[in-house]
Formats: sequence, C-alpha cells, structure tokens
Amino acid sequence: MYNETHILLVGCGKMGAAMISGWEDAGVPSENILIVEPEEKHARDIQKQYGVEVIANPDFVEKNFHPDVILFAIKPQVMDKALPNYVEFAKKDKVFLSIAAGKDINFLENKLGKNAAIVRAMPNLPATIGKGITVLVANKKVSKLQKAQCTAVMEAVGEVIWIDDEKMMDAVTAVSGSGPAYVFYFIEAIVKAGVELGLPKEIAEKLAFTTVRGSAKLAETSESSLSELITQVTSPGGTTEAALKVLTKNNNFHDLIQASIKAAAARSKELKD
Repeated sequence: MYNETHILLVGCGKMGAAMISGWEDAGVPSENILIVEPEEKHARDIQKQYGVEVIANPDFVEKNFHPDVILFAIKPQVMDKALPNYVEFAKKDKVFLSIAAGKDINFLENKLGKNAAIVRAMPNLPATIGKGITVLVANKKVSKLQKAQCTAVMEAVGEVIWIDDEKMMDAVTAVSGSGPAYVFYFIEAIVKAGVELGLPKEIAEKLAFTTVRGSAKLAETSESSLSELITQVTSPGGTTEAALKVLTKNNNFHDLIQASIKAAAARSKELKD
C-alpha cells in the first residue's frame, strides 16, 4: 500500500512534518510525496531535510504526478481560501483527507463538491512523535481502497480508528484531540507537588513521566478493570487511600474531569456551527 500510494500534502507544519517522517520510516518513496508549501524559506527547509519535492501552489503539480490522497494539514482559518484550488482533483476520483479541526464533512463538500470523496480526521499531538491516535470518518463517496489508503497514511503517526457517525467527532475531539492537555496538566500538578515535598525537579519529573507511562500501559494490557487496578494499589489505611480520599471527596475529581470534557465537546460543536 505504501509503495503504491501517492500523497499530495497541503501544508507542512509540525503535524505535516511528522507525517513525512513517518511515511519515510514506513518506506514511502520520496518521489511518491509532493508538498504544497507557499512560504519560500520553509519550503526550502522541508526539501533539504526530507528530500521531497515542494511546490508553492497546486498549479505547479506536474502532469505525471497523480496523487491518490490529497491531505490538508493547514490551519482551519485558511481552508475557505485554499480548498477551491483543489476542486479539479475531485473530478479525478481522488480522496481528500483533512486534519483541520472544526471543519466537518459538510463544509468540505461545499468547498470541494458534493461528488468529492472526503475523509475527516482527528489526530492528536502525540502523533508528532509517532505515538498518536487518529479517528477517521468518511462520506459515502469514499471507496474501500481509499479508506485503506487513508488508514495507511495516518498509521505512520500512530493508531487509527474509523467511526461511522460524524456526530461522534465532537466527543472524539474532547477526549483524544484535547486529551493530551489534560494529561500534561495532571503531570504538571504531580511534579509541582513532588517539588513542594522536597524532591529535585528532575527527579519529580522522572517519577511522574515514568509512573504515568507505565500506569497507562498496565491499564491497557491488564485483564483487570480500572476500578480493580485502583483497588490493587490501595491498601486499607495506607498512603494511596489517604490520597484517594481527597480526590474522591464528593466525587469532585470525576465530576471536574467530566465537566471539562463536556465543555470541550460543546466548544467543538460551536466551532463548526
């Protein structure tokens, strides 16, 4: 799939660069990748670093380059202006893959045409180091082959999940799209507490990073439920129980997390309305 798929990447910021790196690690030939990047200095840097061809706009796509996937990795606020430049590809049975937050399939169809094959994607920040997760949803014009191509394209930066109902994307955005910020905030709080208790910052950070990483892996691979794992760590009358009494008082912690995620989902819905 990788060796056969040709990709036109529109925009090459942090996420775009991560995907190029992931594609190259997965064996995508550099000649199968074409980048549209209008900023001249950035374009030169990309070309030098990755050895791929970079053009200023889609008018410079050579006739012998036939992209299978046109991937939009540009800011949502420039989508209005940029998308009409790619309408011609819709007439050639190409699939459009967008990672622009807040821009739904209806918006993309209005810009690219009702007959365009469109996949909307929501990756998250760990994708920049190849450890992300991307949720994908397609319109009815997308074929099985095109779904497979989009899966391969996004697997270069982490795991992939497909959903059938685009309405779920607001919840996806709130849980995994915004989710890294919640984790960073939690880790930051642990580190600060460790420092206040007398630990050097580098030791507090090492303990927090490793504990969170190991605990997530254990939760993912264990046959025990999350509640059972909590019980396994919590000895009656012990230190963990003392901490959990604070976290679980009046169910404040769970309520706060759930309210935060619901607020993110509501804002996601507002951004596309």
